[in-house]
Amino acid sequence: MTHSMFVRVYYEDTDLAGIVYYANYLKFIERGRSDWLRDLGIDQVAMKDGGHVFAVRRIEADYLRPARFDDLLAVETRLVQMTAARIVVDQTVRRGDEALFAARVTLACLDGAGRPVRLPRALAHALAID
Repeated sequence: MTHSMFVRVYYEDTDLAGIVYYANYLKFIERGRSDWLRDLGIDQVAMKDGGHVFAVRRIEADYLRPARFDDLLAVETRLVQMTAARIVVDQTVRRGDEALFAARVTLACLDGAGRPVRLPRALAHALAID
């Protein structure tokens, strides 16, 4: 199942040419992942308080077409793989039907000391039924 949320491009997101600065796509997809987890009923603050956090381990990104000031973009997130301590998602940023940016993101679940740990049971369960 694909989760979708919308992001408006503001002036601060663009460079001198009025095109979205490349690093801002990473911010957009970060928001998309957070919104996806929230919609699954996962409270990331409670996860952190319980000693679990996510860290991006790997991103493979393709910049396909430019987004511009005032565009309304859809950030799509789809689970690709889940292991005991890691999840992989595909994320796409679209303007209408046109794909502008695509990324595969690997997230590791870590404890407070930065060591890999198993995904919390509630999260694993929520992802299994997504």
